[in-house]
Amino acid sequence: MKAMAPIRPTELHQCRIRIPATPIAAAQARDEVSEAIAAWAIKVDRDDAVLLTSELVTNAFVHGGTGDILLTIGCCHCELRVDVHDTSASLPVLASAAPDSENGRGLMIVDFLADQWGYYRTPTGKSVFFVMTFLPELPLAGQPGLLGI
Repeated sequence: MKAMAPIRPTELHQCRIRIPATPIAAAQARDEVSEAIAAWAIKVDRDDAVLLTSELVTNAFVHGGTGDILLTIGCCHCELRVDVHDTSASLPVLASAAPDSENGRGLMIVDFLADQWGYYRTPTGKSVFFVMTFLPELPLAGQPGLLGI
């Protein structure tokens, strides 16, 4: 039996940005994702996409080893995908945080808000990604909605 890789939709837009692994890396990544969403008119919740990006880049900075962080932002006709590459071979673990813990909830947030997320090994470490499916078109004010009201 042949193993088949999942099919990724054809990407219309993609950009790759190297970000120095510094305490301001997450802020730089948030700006890049926010600007891409606006420039490409991506129909996702911008706040959620920026939050998810911030969580993954923060993890890459804290746990990702040395070297730059590579942020890849891509979109097709139906979804936004953000990949965060770092130089660590350690794979992320979705774990529960204690109620009084001040950290450890990042991947729980990603798991809750993203339509899909995961990770894969790269020649220089790993990449963690999330996918957000475009939001449906909303009716204009005064027009019938999905329920015909």
